[in-house]
Amino acid sequence: MLPEGPLPGDNWPVPPGGWPPAVWQVPYEPQAVPGCEEPSSWLKGADCQRYAYGVLSLFGLFCPPLRSSELWADTSATTLADQPAPLDLALFNATNDPFGAHVGLWMGRSTLLHLCREVGRPTAWSFGAFKQRPRYATLIGFKRVGPMT
Repeated sequence: MLPEGPLPGDNWPVPPGGWPPAVWQVPYEPQAVPGCEEPSSWLKGADCQRYAYGVLSLFGLFCPPLRSSELWADTSATTLADQPAPLDLALFNATNDPFGAHVGLWMGRSTLLHLCREVGRPTAWSFGAFKQRPRYATLIGFKRVGPMT
């Protein structure tokens, strides 16, 4: 089932002005990577990273158009987070290698918002749901993004 927003009791953060309905209908487009120009908006199609960065922008947070291994190595726009906080980026892969890692957003209470090929639209999974899938079985870690400047 696809979410139509946070479920009651999820205690997800809410962007100023609320969650735009289009956030829950973004199609998974593997070619719509960070920094691409087509589609013109992340709301019209995105990969996991572009989607996560777009959601962060709703909260006034900015992540440059980094691919997963660049994101993991970055120290200028992001910091490592030992304990996740809402809106931290979580990286998953089959191994500890950040190259080609999947990116989602920690929303709280062990729930991660993400966009993946398997579902095709935004969804929320628990850590257990990630661990059940070999390609996402390893949590590489969390990165925290700063406010837009």
